[in-house]
Amino acid sequence: MAAPALPSSPLRRRPLLLGQVEGSPDHAVTMAALVPKEDGFLSVSEDRTVRVWLKRDSGQYWPSIYHPLPSPCSCMCINPETRRLSVGLDNGTISEFILSEDYNKMTPLKSYQAHQSRVLMVLFVLEMEWILSIGQDKHFTWHCSESGQRLGSYRISAGACGLQFDMETRHVFIGDHSGQVTILKLEQENSNLITTFRGHTGGITALCWDPVQRVLFSGSSDHSIIMWDIGGRKGTAIELQGHNDKVQSLFYAHHTRQLISCGADGGIVVWNMDVERQETPEWLDSDSCQKCDQPFFWNFKQMWDCKKIGLRQHHCRKCGKAVCGKCSSKRSSIPLMGFEFDVRVCDSCYESITDEERAPTATFHDSKHNVVHVHFDATRGWLLTSGTDKVIKLWDMTPVVS
Repeated sequence: MAAPALPSSPLRRRPLLLGQVEGSPDHAVTMAALVPKEDGFLSVSEDRTVRVWLKRDSGQYWPSIYHPLPSPCSCMCINPETRRLSVGLDNGTISEFILSEDYNKMTPLKSYQAHQSRVLMVLFVLEMEWILSIGQDKHFTWHCSESGQRLGSYRISAGACGLQFDMETRHVFIGDHSGQVTILKLEQENSNLITTFRGHTGGITALCWDPVQRVLFSGSSDHSIIMWDIGGRKGTAIELQGHNDKVQSLFYAHHTRQLISCGADGGIVVWNMDVERQETPEWLDSDSCQKCDQPFFWNFKQMWDCKKIGLRQHHCRKCGKAVCGKCSSKRSSIPLMGFEFDVRVCDSCYESITDEERAPTATFHDSKHNVVHVHFDATRGWLLTSGTDKVIKLWDMTPVVS
């Protein structure tokens, strides 16, 4: 069972572990999702199988479907209304199936040769009858799910690793390994580049779109999450720091205004986004400490003039000023700026931060495995995590997110 990093309180209770299974004894589980309206879930793995796990009278989860495919399974998506399952494969194919109402049978529909190599993410858009996908071949493609024909493709400059779609505007968000997010506008048979933006120092590892607030969340290998204000058109970018390793998966529960993030550090972090957060300041450039005027070690002229040895440059995370170590000897959390952990601040900023401003805005829980993907059912408050340990865990998150 997960354990919180912070003291227990009514707002920081633990998620409850409802059950777990070993998804594949010898191969990695690449993705898992909760079965709509049933106590069960489905998984795809590198052993080339699709499995549907339903809870039996014994309280254990056992496969009701064990379906082999011709290539290792790399990703999937399921439409809860139609029970349409789209599975991306290592050979670049997307295979589609319809699951029976009792989840004991899956019927093949059609296959798409979407990519030249591994499919990394697939989305089915019921309203448009589109299949969207990104692949290891650095291409984004979209197909008509009725005819099976390819409608178009777009080449990304770096390997794509995140994909989201906004139905209202027909905008596609694509994150890549360079840390860039590309926004495309899709028409029936063509796409237009709207813009690109970058804020991470590492590659994008997860994207999450909230169509209600019109906010995009991006997770990265640099351990951070950035909330991009797309709908407000203000260019606001809020940074969230709560993981010690790369962020692997994100889900936003807009009914409670909470963001759930999972990472390679095993952490499940629940962020309260119903607070007035602040943008982190840009780091200022200076040749000397902006507090005591001591020269930094590259400022040879000032070192010679004042006969002093240059100091190493740091930055205060609250004001962004360039400071020396002596003038930034304090550490503090700044949750409203997204810093849930203690970070370097200059001495004057440290004195200005109140205890109320240090109050945490996130709760931390240990999943006990390296999470690669999560799926959240907001109606039941259930979270499904799949990890590199080949284990799938089902959590009741209502004590945390309600």
